Amino acid sequence: MAHCCTVLTGLLVWSLFMLSWCEASRNNINRYDHSYGTFKSNSLIKRRDDITRLKSVARASLRLPTTVSVSDFGAKGDGKTDDTQAFVNAWKKACSSSGAVNLLVPEGKTYFLKSLRLNGPCKSVLTVQILGTLSASQQRSDYEDLSKWITFDGVNSLTVDGGATGTVNGNGAETWWENSCKRNEAKKCTKAPTALTFYNSKNLRVNNLRVKDAQQIQISIEKCSNVQVSNVEVTAPADSPNTDGIHITNTQNIQVSNSIIGTGDDCISIESGSQNVQINDLTCGPGHGISIGSLGDDNSKAFVSGVTVDGAKLSGTDNGVRIKTNQGGSGTASNIIFQNIQMENVENPIIIDQDYCDKSKCTEQKSAVQIKNVVYRNISGTSASDIAITFNCSKNYPCQGIVLDKVNIKGGKASCSNANVMDKDGVLPQCKST
Repeated sequence: MAHCCTVLTGLLVWSLFMLSWCEASRNNINRYDHSYGTFKSNSLIKRRDDITRLKSVARASLRLPTTVSVSDFGAKGDGKTDDTQAFVNAWKKACSSSGAVNLLVPEGKTYFLKSLRLNGPCKSVLTVQILGTLSASQQRSDYEDLSKWITFDGVNSLTVDGGATGTVNGNGAETWWENSCKRNEAKKCTKAPTALTFYNSKNLRVNNLRVKDAQQIQISIEKCSNVQVSNVEVTAPADSPNTDGIHITNTQNIQVSNSIIGTGDDCISIESGSQNVQINDLTCGPGHGISIGSLGDDNSKAFVSGVTVDGAKLSGTDNGVRIKTNQGGSGTASNIIFQNIQMENVENPIIIDQDYCDKSKCTEQKSAVQIKNVVYRNISGTSASDIAITFNCSKNYPCQGIVLDKVNIKGGKASCSNANVMDKDGVLPQCKST
């Protein structure tokens, strides 16, 4: 760390030295005459003073961050003792401090937590280092809000890093999944917590984190902007209900990269209000694939634009890349690219469904979310069903500007209705526009 700081300091000082030299030369270029000796001397003195000042600034800017450990506030980490209040107290200290602060969850321990809401804004530039395991309570009474377990709310410039060992364990199997109406239709449908929620935050980083067995959604990113998620691993059984891996809604400028997701619902789900979503190098399976939607449910207006999935491997999933919208909705899903994707034994490799319905009774309606400008490029693999490509679009709002380019999916046919489709090069199976 010290070596790194020394190198950074040297680079900063060198850069600013050169800037100072150029500025002095520019300011004095028209004064190059017999007073040159005096100019040169004064210039060097000024540069020496500038460098001294800049070294001081560099040392201050590269000062090691303050560490606040949950252990210092009484967290036991024995997996049984309730550590919730210790986390709250440690958060208050870290959030209210100035400068760079690391909130440390030590390695090798398991911290039992009830519902936990960590609010901003914070004075500090905060990094939460989760090196141990966070373990969720299975008692419904331990949740003030049954839809959330751990929530970061209104915290800008936040980094959450799991290092090599950090794990968030929702313990969903016994209480939450077993009582889900999705597993047992005789059960009443009730809320279940999202394991990890980031809400109303800017400049968010989530790195090197493992999330497993969430009560419901694993990671939800809501109403955020400028987000990077990388090297995240999400795991849950294929039959775990509603356990979306990463759920994105009302969020702009987000990149998800180099991540592995295997779960019981969508690996990544993208909902209304999301713009400029970049997904790179994703491994998905089991799960329901990569989904945009559902959009327009309960006759609502929905907008999604600028989604790019570039580089993904999907294996044994219920769907591959899917756009799903409800009848009766309105708005648009546009400017979407799916490219450089490999699929193995996927049920519905490419699918657009404008008649999606997850209710017990659905009626045909005239309005629909308009889907337009969608490109499928360099996609290959095998279909586990008879239909490899499905474009089930609205009669009143047919899909516009659908492009298939170098798509080769074996084992199934294409079924297309109400879709304006262009087959560019090497497309199998081919989809005829209707």
